[in-house]
Amino acid sequence: MNDLHAARQQVLQRIASSCVAAQRDVQSVQLLAVSKTHPSEMIRQMYVDGQRAFGENYVQEALDKIQQLAGLDIEWHFIGHVQRNKTKHLAEHFDWVHGVDRLVIAQRLSQQRQHERPLNICLQVNIDQQDSKDGCQPAEVAELVHAISQLPNLCLRGLMIIPAAGHHQAFVEAQQLFEQVKAMHQHPEHWDTLSMGMSGDLDAAIAAGATMVRVGTALFGQRDYHRS
Repeated sequence: MNDLHAARQQVLQRIASSCVAAQRDVQSVQLLAVSKTHPSEMIRQMYVDGQRAFGENYVQEALDKIQQLAGLDIEWHFIGHVQRNKTKHLAEHFDWVHGVDRLVIAQRLSQQRQHERPLNICLQVNIDQQDSKDGCQPAEVAELVHAISQLPNLCLRGLMIIPAAGHHQAFVEAQQLFEQVKAMHQHPEHWDTLSMGMSGDLDAAIAAGATMVRVGTALFGQRDYHRS
């Protein structure tokens, strides 16, 4: 418990320091705790410490945790690649989905969302066009944003990127793309999320304008790959 508390405080202080250096309000950056492959008890302990937003990559593992922690007011984010045959689970059980990169995925999420509250989504962009990474191309973003914005039951909040390690210029390019889309968005007040930056590069991401950083290792330690 104390280790998790100390780790979270260190990450929050790092976020605060990065915001000061970038002359930004610390409240403008949200910490998303990436809890994939870590047990529910660690999530519970971090929840007690004040953390509310948690990110998961694996659908079945996440569904198990959501059930185990049903009594807690957790904001669940799915941050993995979205497969067509998993959209129903995501639409039913999550608050956010970060990995939307095709119109058909957004359409399925919209059709399958039965909650009164819309599902918050981020468009994943392959900002530096890596062959090994998912995400739409930057040139496709404007058309996708226009189409997805028309769908009911969804609230398109912004962009998510995972650049190549050390490619900090990608953060700057993502921020520029984010602002370009905001200028043409029908509901710019909803376009408020730039999800980028992880344990190793959150400082550079915040300097470039990230509003949400996805942190796992710096909070929970190395991942437990023996997951159920």
